[in-house]
Amino acid sequence: ARVAVPAPPSTVASSPAVPHTRARREDLDQILADLALADRLPFVDVPEPLPPRRILLTGATGFLGSHMLLDLLRHSDAHVHCLVRAPDEAAAVERLAAQLRRYRLPWSAEVRRRITVLPGDIRRPRLGLSEELWHTLAHELDAVVGVAAAVDFLRGYPSLRGSNVLGALTLAELAATGRPKPLHHISSIAVFNEVGITSMGEDDPLAHVDRLVAGYDQSKWAAEVALRRARDHGLVVSALRPGGIGGHTRTGAHNPQDLSSGLISAFGRFRTVPAFRCLNAAPVDWVSRVAVAVVCEPDAWGFDYNLTGVPNTLDDVVRDMALGGMHVRVRDWGEWRTDALARLEADPVPELGFLNRVLRSPTALRLCEATLQGPAATGDRTAALVAALDLPPAARYDARAQARTFESLAADGLARLPQKDDPPYLWFTETTRGGVRPAEGAGDDRHGPDGDARRDGGDTGAATPCSMALTLSIAGMHQLVGERRMDVTGEVRCPAVHPEPLTVEHGDVWVRPEEGIPHQHGLRHQLLRYRLRLIDADGGAWWLEGHKYARARRDLWRQTRALSVEIGREGGPAALVGEVVVPADSYVRDQIDGIRVAPHLTEQEGRAAKLTWLAWFGREMGRGLLGPFTRAAAELLDLRRTPTPREQHR
Repeated sequence: ARVAVPAPPSTVASSPAVPHTRARREDLDQILADLALADRLPFVDVPEPLPPRRILLTGATGFLGSHMLLDLLRHSDAHVHCLVRAPDEAAAVERLAAQLRRYRLPWSAEVRRRITVLPGDIRRPRLGLSEELWHTLAHELDAVVGVAAAVDFLRGYPSLRGSNVLGALTLAELAATGRPKPLHHISSIAVFNEVGITSMGEDDPLAHVDRLVAGYDQSKWAAEVALRRARDHGLVVSALRPGGIGGHTRTGAHNPQDLSSGLISAFGRFRTVPAFRCLNAAPVDWVSRVAVAVVCEPDAWGFDYNLTGVPNTLDDVVRDMALGGMHVRVRDWGEWRTDALARLEADPVPELGFLNRVLRSPTALRLCEATLQGPAATGDRTAALVAALDLPPAARYDARAQARTFESLAADGLARLPQKDDPPYLWFTETTRGGVRPAEGAGDDRHGPDGDARRDGGDTGAATPCSMALTLSIAGMHQLVGERRMDVTGEVRCPAVHPEPLTVEHGDVWVRPEEGIPHQHGLRHQLLRYRLRLIDADGGAWWLEGHKYARARRDLWRQTRALSVEIGREGGPAALVGEVVVPADSYVRDQIDGIRVAPHLTEQEGRAAKLTWLAWFGREMGRGLLGPFTRAAAELLDLRRTPTPREQHR
């Protein structure tokens, strides 16, 4: 089936003039001269509309390029030639391997088998390749993908044109030589970085080049405009424009030199944000996947795409950081910049050195202002392509998507996540009552086949009473997303252990701790796991392990309240086993209506925190309770695999 990609409109409205700072005359003269170089390209025929089998990729050692390399290998049968800046092949291979590992991507024999590493340089004629290799590639390649670029917000246009403009034209020359080949160019939303621009659609006019003062913005603009001229020569050129490229949503790999990542790092570290209009940023895994889809889908070739995802507004960022336990204050841009520079000078962070230099550069400041004051980028064509190819739709780069990245940023000293000893962000109480019995003699059979703690001899009334009065809390929603864990304080009353209450010195509760672990058999799934370290009145240390299980039974309400427990001396085996239950009349009162939030939250923030917690916890409990019933239904319908000989003899 052919993919319908919306064509550009015949006319578009231009943005009104606003006060601006002009580019240098000598830079404009050089830009115009560089654009004229595109007119030297030959006229070419349309390439054969087939998925590429041999691809040249530049920029594979960079953040986006490395992820695109792996996505090309995962989602196509192509062999990828990677141009890597290095003196020889051995050094090029070593550099590529190191960069893939740096970004938590695999470097394996299979990856090595499907790539050819070429030492070269996009700044040199013929990419630094021999004439023979150049012509071999020109006749054998099916596609050229240009990701390599010099990303530097402090250097001027003359310093960046070799990589960002002449390099792009050299790739266009390769695409036009020999058999016709599409060129897929990674541009940037920076082509719109004019202060006061009113729209950034895929087919909207680019910024006025004389109003771009940062060399990086000028170079990305010049490259895209030059390649538009190449289209007039018949070359099929796709322009792919990311905005800020955020960290990977699953691995947390991030690019500390990305401006949006640097700003978000500073927001989290300093707990202040400048007032901005929106941040056009998307996670690298989504940007890479969509870009590779364009490369591999012939019907998508030759158009402009904004790979900016769903923009974050100022309210979005403030709310997300608050939900992550990082409450920030909003300041105007000048005040925020002054404060950030003072903090960076008083407490230097090497990883934020580039942001320090950017904030001190008058030219780079214009880039920052355009980035923070610009409108939301729109990507209707990108959305249509994503829907047609059944790719993951764009989603806001929110607190959940950033969770792993913030962990990596914190590990690198770029952000501070909530700590266990921080004041709680949200908390509620839980009271339980029940009984325990000695575990001696129960052996491995002290739990029944359904997972309930087996009571030895007699009914429940003969058990020793046991009750718990706990407070469960989180320091931020990040703790749930990243660790699925709550902190626990409180006390346990168990006369069989000590006549006085035992204090919870340290405690954790994990929500669905077996999430992601396949259940090979059995109709019991773990909902919650409790692990408490208790101290009695005489200083003795004890441990308590508790589990709430979901089973394929009708007593769902009780399953969410019943906790099987084991208690033992620290370092020793379980001495007591039993069950405690949350009274039905206290569950809603304590754990729903009784939720409390940090006093510094506004009323709106407090409501949002409660609703977010209830939605997350409710979804997790629902998924946990559904699991055993799904497995039971599968067994009834005989959908399970044939039992192994060992299972047949159980």
